[in-house]
Amino acid sequence: MSANFEAKKAVVTEITEKIKASKSVVLVDYNGLTVAEVSELRNKCRQAGCEYKVYKNTLVRKALNDLGYKDFDADLNGPTAVAFGQDETGAAKVMVAAAKDYDKKIVLKSAFVDNSYVDKKGVSELATMPSREELIAKMLGSLQAPVANLAGVLSNIISALPRALDAVARNKQA
Repeated sequence: MSANFEAKKAVVTEITEKIKASKSVVLVDYNGLTVAEVSELRNKCRQAGCEYKVYKNTLVRKALNDLGYKDFDADLNGPTAVAFGQDETGAAKVMVAAAKDYDKKIVLKSAFVDNSYVDKKGVSELATMPSREELIAKMLGSLQAPVANLAGVLSNIISALPRALDAVARNKQA
C-alpha cells in the first residue's frame, strides 16, 4: 500500500471520530471566501465551541458511508467545509450567521444531527432553536418561579404581622 493511501485512510479515521464525537455536523459551500474571512470564521466557530475544517469531499463521503449514512453523497460536490459542533445548534447558528455576514460566499448544504440527515432548510430552522443549556435554564426558571412567589408571599405576611399588631395597639390606646 502506498503512503498516500495510508494518509487518506488516517484522514477518514479522523473525520469518522470527529463525527462520532460531535452532536452536530454542518456542511457548507465556502466558495469565494478570502483567507482573512476563513480565519475570522474559524475564530467565530472556536468561540461557539465548534470546529471548522476543510476536507476532500471523497474523504468525508467515505467517513459518512462507513458510518452508514448515504444521504450526504449529493451534498459533497464542489468546495465543502465541515463544522463540527459540540451541541445540536451551535454549528448551525454560526454557519447561518456566516451565510448572512459573508453575502452568499457561504451556502448551507446540509447537516448531521442526532444521527440523521438535515437538509438546508432544516439547518436554518435548527439555527433558530435555543441551545440545550438555554432550554434547561428556562425550565429551571419556570420551576423556580412558584417557589420564589410563595417565599415572597410568606415574607410579606410575616413583615405585615408586626404592623397589624402595632395598628391594633394604637387603636386600643386611642
